[in-house]
Amino acid sequence: MIKTTLKRRGLLAGLLATCVALTALTPGLAEAKTLKLGHLGNEDNSWHKAAMKFAEEVKARTNGELEVQIFPNEQLGKETDLIKGLQLGTVDFTITGESLQNWTPYASLLAVPYAIRDSEHMRKVVEGPIGQKIAAEIETKAKLVPLTWFERGPRELTSNRPIKSPEELNGLKLRVPNVPLFVSVWEALGAKPTPMAFSEVFTGLQSHVIDAQENPLALIRSASFYEVQKYVNMTDHVRSWIYLVASQRLMNNLTDEQRKAVMEAAKVAQAYEHELFIADEERFKSELQSKGMEFVEVDKAAFAEKAKEAVANALNPEVRPLYEEILTVK
Repeated sequence: MIKTTLKRRGLLAGLLATCVALTALTPGLAEAKTLKLGHLGNEDNSWHKAAMKFAEEVKARTNGELEVQIFPNEQLGKETDLIKGLQLGTVDFTITGESLQNWTPYASLLAVPYAIRDSEHMRKVVEGPIGQKIAAEIETKAKLVPLTWFERGPRELTSNRPIKSPEELNGLKLRVPNVPLFVSVWEALGAKPTPMAFSEVFTGLQSHVIDAQENPLALIRSASFYEVQKYVNMTDHVRSWIYLVASQRLMNNLTDEQRKAVMEAAKVAQAYEHELFIADEERFKSELQSKGMEFVEVDKAAFAEKAKEAVANALNPEVRPLYEEILTVK
C-alpha cells in the first residue's frame, strides 16, 4: 500500500514537472489572453465578418498569445455602452462612428451631409491629415485608439414618387433619425423632416404618417421598406465611415510586438471588409430591384449646393474649419 502510494506520488510529480517544462518551452500558451470585441451588427453584416477576420489575424500574428472573441447583436451592450466599456476596461474593441461626438465634436464629421463626394474622396480624407486629426482627437478625448476604418453605405431617399431635384421634395413628410444636423438639412432642402425611432418607420410609411424615409440600402432591404415604398432616389446625401477601435488602456498594456500585430491585423480586416462592402452594395441593389423598387438618378450637385449653408450653420464652430477642408480635398 505504501509503495503504491509513493509510486503514484512519483508519477504525479513527474507529470507536473513535464507540464512545467512544456509551459516554459511554449510561453505563448502560458500568456494567452482573451479579448472581447462587441458590435451592433448581425452575423450577416460585413462588419461582423471583418471582425472575425481580425480575430483570426490577431491570433495568427501573436502565435496564440491574444485571442479575440466576437460578440455581435449588441450582446455586450448598445454602442454607447460599448464605448464606456472600452474606457473602463471591460471590453477591448468595438466598431463605432459618429456616436463618439458625445466625447469629441470632431467625430460628428464622420457623417455630414454632402461632405464626402465618393469612395475615393473618403479614402483621401480619412487616411490624410484630416482623418489623422479626427483620430487623434478620438484617442485624446475618448481614450480609444482607431485601428482602421470601414466605409458605410450611402444614405438614400425612398418615396412613392420619383424625386430628382430638391424642388420636387415639395413638403415631403420625411422620417429622419433624431439628429439635429439631419433635421436642419432636410428643412433647407424643402422637405418636412420628422424625427422618429427606426422601429416605427415601417408602420409610419404604411399608415401614411410619413411619406418617405432615408437610409442605406442594407437597412432599406432588411426593414422590408420595398413593401411600402416604390422608389429609391439615389441622393447619396450622407457618405460616412466608421472605426474599428481598441481600448487605449489595452493598447498601452500590450508588448510592442503584440501592438504591431493588432495594427497589422486591422489593416487586413479593412481590405477584407471593403471587398465585402462593394459586393453587398451590388447585391442589395439587385435584391431591391427584384422586389419591385425603381432606382432614380438625381441631381446630386443641386442637392449638395442647397444643403451646404444649412450644414455649415448647424455644425459646431470648433469643427467647421475642418469641414471646409474636407470639401477642398481633391
